[in-house]
Amino acid sequence: MTDIRPETPHAKTFRMALSSPARHLAGQHYVVRLTAPDGYTAQRSYSVASAPDDSNDIELSVEKLAGGEVSGFLHDEVLVGDELEVRGPIGRWFIWEGQTPAVLVGAGSGVVPLMAMLRLARQSGHSDLVRLAVSVRSQEDLYYADELPGPETTVVYTRRAPPSNSRPAGRLTQRDLSPMLMPDATAFVCGTPGFADSASELLVGLGQPVERIRVERFGPTS
Repeated sequence: MTDIRPETPHAKTFRMALSSPARHLAGQHYVVRLTAPDGYTAQRSYSVASAPDDSNDIELSVEKLAGGEVSGFLHDEVLVGDELEVRGPIGRWFIWEGQTPAVLVGAGSGVVPLMAMLRLARQSGHSDLVRLAVSVRSQEDLYYADELPGPETTVVYTRRAPPSNSRPAGRLTQRDLSPMLMPDATAFVCGTPGFADSASELLVGLGQPVERIRVERFGPTS
């Protein structure tokens, strides 16, 4: 573990150096496996937040859940310098390789794999190919708050919007997504099952072809 930093009051980003090269693609994930002295094991999958590069470093952003075995251990016990067992990168469906238009829609921690895509676009000079909408309860719950805002991104606050925000708090709508659509774009939607279904319906209603919508749903993982 080379660095640990807070993202929100309930989430941290863990940067680690892999023991052997394993270049990932934006949208892939790693499995973190913990083994207790008595042999008991627990493992969870976490999306990679960092853009692909030639280093051996990856960043995983993890939300701490009440009673969570793995997330609780990562938040409360792991320190810089510790070693973790990880396996990956994993996944070929929910990936963006940085060469075609992409519409990214995420909620809460669902922004993590989408951030890897946004970072890839910015680092490669292809920001014009990406549009990202993030649905989040409040400003305090926004991941990557210092880095995410930009001409490619829209933040939708559902519970409490900052005083300076022109859009009142409320759920994501077609009006939010309509300006983001691009010809021949693939849409990547990541969030809870309810959010993923709702966001997909909004995209289809705006004319986004179903066959060009890729969805990653997640539930609470401890």
